[in-house]
Amino acid sequence: MTTVQIWPSGSLELVTENPALLPVAHALETSVGVGLLLLGASSSTADEPPAVAWWRTFARSFVQAAGASSPTSEILAPHPDSRRLTRLAQAVPPMTGGELVDAERLVSLWTVMSNALTEVATPHGGVWPWLRTVDSTWQTRGRICLHLAENKDNRTHPFAFLATYARERHDGSVQHVPLAQALREYANANDRHSLRELLVPVQYAAQSSELIAALVHSRQIYSPLAWTAEQAHAFLMQLPLFEASGLTVRVPNWWKTKRVARVQVTVGEDPPSMLGLGAMLSFNVSVAIGGDILTRAEIEQLLLQDAGLAMVRGNWVEVDSDKLRELLDRWDHAADGLSVGDSLRLLAESDDEDAHDLDDRPDWQQVTAGDWLRNCLDALRNPAVGQEIRDGAGLNATLRAYQQTGVQWMSSLFSLGLGGCLADDMGLGKTIQVIALLSLLHRESPGPDLLVLPASLIGNWQAELARFAPHLPVLTAHSSAMPASELAAMSADQLAAGGIVLTTYGTLLRNETMAKVDWRCVILDEAQAIKNPSAKQTRAVKAVPSRFRLAMTGTPVENRLGDLWSLLDFLNPGLLGTAKAFTQRTKSMASDSNDGFAPLRRLVQPYILRRLKTDRSIAPDLPDKTEVVAHCTLTKRQATLYQQAVKELAAAIESSDGVARRGIILSYLLRFKQLCNHPSQWLGDGAFEPRDSGKFARLAEIIEPIAARQDKVLVFTQFRAMIDPLRRFLASLFARDGLVIHGGTRVSKRQEHVLAFQQDERIPFMVLSLKAAGTGLNLTAANHVIHVDRWWNPAVEDQATDRAYRIGQHRNVLVHKFVCTGTIEERIDAMINAKRDISDAVLGSDAPPALTELSNDELLAMVRLDLDRAVLS
Repeated sequence: MTTVQIWPSGSLELVTENPALLPVAHALETSVGVGLLLLGASSSTADEPPAVAWWRTFARSFVQAAGASSPTSEILAPHPDSRRLTRLAQAVPPMTGGELVDAERLVSLWTVMSNALTEVATPHGGVWPWLRTVDSTWQTRGRICLHLAENKDNRTHPFAFLATYARERHDGSVQHVPLAQALREYANANDRHSLRELLVPVQYAAQSSELIAALVHSRQIYSPLAWTAEQAHAFLMQLPLFEASGLTVRVPNWWKTKRVARVQVTVGEDPPSMLGLGAMLSFNVSVAIGGDILTRAEIEQLLLQDAGLAMVRGNWVEVDSDKLRELLDRWDHAADGLSVGDSLRLLAESDDEDAHDLDDRPDWQQVTAGDWLRNCLDALRNPAVGQEIRDGAGLNATLRAYQQTGVQWMSSLFSLGLGGCLADDMGLGKTIQVIALLSLLHRESPGPDLLVLPASLIGNWQAELARFAPHLPVLTAHSSAMPASELAAMSADQLAAGGIVLTTYGTLLRNETMAKVDWRCVILDEAQAIKNPSAKQTRAVKAVPSRFRLAMTGTPVENRLGDLWSLLDFLNPGLLGTAKAFTQRTKSMASDSNDGFAPLRRLVQPYILRRLKTDRSIAPDLPDKTEVVAHCTLTKRQATLYQQAVKELAAAIESSDGVARRGIILSYLLRFKQLCNHPSQWLGDGAFEPRDSGKFARLAEIIEPIAARQDKVLVFTQFRAMIDPLRRFLASLFARDGLVIHGGTRVSKRQEHVLAFQQDERIPFMVLSLKAAGTGLNLTAANHVIHVDRWWNPAVEDQATDRAYRIGQHRNVLVHKFVCTGTIEERIDAMINAKRDISDAVLGSDAPPALTELSNDELLAMVRLDLDRAVLS
């Protein structure tokens, strides 16, 4: 297995079991530039992963640009081609860190490789001598040149062919002379070896090209030749093969501009009669060369001739009459119109305006968007924010500029009847953007709108809706808010009258009535829950009817093809075709060295809004530190043990008082904390199965986007017994091990761990004991902090958070504070928020003595288990 990963710093990692790639993998560990140079100069391997093939295309482009400079010993760093690098960035395949790849980063890597080329080539005497050490085809690569030129004075043979080779003069300059001269120059028997070396690229080409093989066999390759248009076209069609064999090729400029007779289609000039992916658009069809529209007579003339080169309006152009006829017939049969979905797929498949200079294959059809469709796509790609949204969309909040853009984008999708995925990075406020959209829609009608959530997020949504949009009617269709029997008995009309309905994936799966409501919006939070298209949960969600569908996720969906298909199949069914067709299409993309995955990215780009905290142009005014409460639920095992502990506490304090009573209360407070973390912490059985803890489940949800972004995280706990279980669980989530610091870690070892965490980007996490590592350490490499359990003293938590949030931190720090709903953790958190300024005095710094002074009823009310809220599904 071979995997490629690019890190935020720009460094690359190649992990492979393929012996042929091991030297490159080792070189990448020591020098990105040298590793990529070796990848570009070496031969590809069978069944090479798309990510490796893509990096090889980038590296080979550099090597070929360097090698094409001159076969002399001069060191020349080739200038980066920004258009080519932009295309390569768009074609990046699914890979870890793929979303970090852009033209700017590739230009930076190009510079790194230029420096590496100078470093590795100098000891060998230059670029070409070094290339010969890694690939024998570079021995004489570029010396032989095949020329094709117009022969305008000959009507029957309008082209001329000549092969030349480069030889060095006495003054060091290079002279190109006919290849026949080589036969005379190397006529001496002692020079036969030099002649064979010179002709190596020709022999390579002859192995794959019948045309070159025939020229070699007849020895016509040593003579100037007059060719017909058919012969010239056959030659031009094999240019990539010749260049890959090490031959240089010179052809007329009009061929480089890819002048072809293509079917040109304009779709969506006028608005359709209805909206949505299935709406039918009108289209106009013509045949054009460049920007020139051909007459009907000219088209008929082209259809009569064979495929190849044709003279049209005084210029040579490439024509495929069979393809032309096939395309025109196909559009004739689509006279009733073209659906929006089909139009978008065709637009994505069409090359961009620079394609003709960069793509070796002719594009026989060019689909462009008409005025209405172009304006719609522009509205999605560059939303112009309306005044209503600038004014806050009716929220008790002020939306940031990028949030206003997000609300406008969702509103535009809604107006077009198309679904979308809000994939903003964690901490950018996806929830408030969606609430703003619902607030806007509520002004038109009260809904109904359905929000499907993980059970752990119901409390978050209830609180955010009440805080930012108290005017919105909200119904929580879940057993935590109403008896299960009442929920099961609700009719479709009752649900539809609820306005905004909150429910969970599990409830939706069990409640068939929800699929009978004609919802205005169906919105999924943590939408990765439907990434498995064959799961019952996914099928249940997709069966719910709605006018508009929206997905929310912080995971970069564009890097997981299977997940992407399932998500888009929910949002815009049919946009990506069937799962089988999508798999076949993406396989062909993986082997396409020109476009790669660019058509797929172009197709889905209008429907996925992805902004990153690291992009300061997106959120220059973000606070340096954002704190969020991560609500967790208890598993049934946790709830059973917690309930049992409450009963035991009630019995124990009934017959005790004074110091003994205080000691009992403190010991049970500790037990409640341990049970909220994991049953195994209290039981001492050492099992620590992730499925037994709601906090471990919530940790997995939070870590997924962190791992996808390749960010680093600090995880704090006050319990030594939790450190190793957390480390093992986090290592399974990141697929990499991390580090730990606790009271038993030697001082010298702590400093080693800190240095490694700060400098080695491959170390994704550190688990720390709050008491041992809550102060003094500088861990600014992390921009996420997770408090798995609470110290009940905000000052202590702040000190721990400041290990990441301190001088030297250049990114926003996102702090997650775990709280189990329906338990003492939630009630203590409410006390801290209500009395933060005096919480030290009220709660103390460790086990809160104020709680020990409560009456029995007050204490039991504090620790009791709200079973409906604590255990959700």
